[in-house]
Amino acid sequence: MIIGTRESRLALAQTDIFIKAVAAHSDKEMRIKTIKTAGDADQTSDPKDMGGYGAFVRELDHALMMREIDASVNSMKDMPVFRELDITIGAVLPRASCEDVILPMRLDELPRGAVVGSSSVRRTVILQNIRPDLEIRGLRGNIDTRLKKLDRGDYDAIILAKAGLERLDIKREMHLLSIDEFVPAPGQGAIAVACRSSDDDTISILDKVDDAVTRKETQAERSIMKLMGGICSSPIGINAKKDGNKLRIRAVFFDGGVLRRYDSMIPLHHTASDLEEVVAGLRGDIR
Repeated sequence: MIIGTRESRLALAQTDIFIKAVAAHSDKEMRIKTIKTAGDADQTSDPKDMGGYGAFVRELDHALMMREIDASVNSMKDMPVFRELDITIGAVLPRASCEDVILPMRLDELPRGAVVGSSSVRRTVILQNIRPDLEIRGLRGNIDTRLKKLDRGDYDAIILAKAGLERLDIKREMHLLSIDEFVPAPGQGAIAVACRSSDDDTISILDKVDDAVTRKETQAERSIMKLMGGICSSPIGINAKKDGNKLRIRAVFFDGGVLRRYDSMIPLHHTASDLEEVVAGLRGDIR
């Protein structure tokens, strides 16, 4: 079984998590094939200028369709919600932390005019809403590159996903950003493993490591994003969290200069109309 992954240290760490999970259920031999994506090759352009959503997965999808690999390991938040290829998400691994963190100091400790690094439209809009006095500058590169830019003084602070730092066992002073204010990107903190929809053998293996709760949560997040017509460069955050037999939905959306927030509970086994109501609330159609 050939597993495709990006070349970054984080991507390889996530692939190792997947391989160890499979090894606990199967003696299937697995081999890693690293693939450079457009998002990895271009470290300066904004992802939305590289074809938008999918800049970090298109080459992996192509390798799947060309049967060069049997499965690909991806950060769920990079996975397109609109897909035309015969590709399915065969497994969603248990989610790690979904929050954002700011390094090296708390947000309220930053002086006026401080420079904060982030290339996320979602983070930028939320940050500007909370601290309009700050200067937000683009920040590209893998986690190690971003930390080096912080250390050499290019930025006073940077914002990263906590899960990536945890998976690389990076011990730094970091401060959690409230999930109620900095609502995470859909799928943030989750690892998705894709394969060909027609590959029953691989699907049967992936099914053994699929986490039902994380799949339910991320499916809701991605379904809402799809209904919003969102892409990864959209200023939108959606987080679903299982709470008994319900899902708590937190969402934030920047619409026409207004930052809209919506918080609701929907049934765990929800219907399309439940999700449509969330979208209506987020768009401000419910008063």
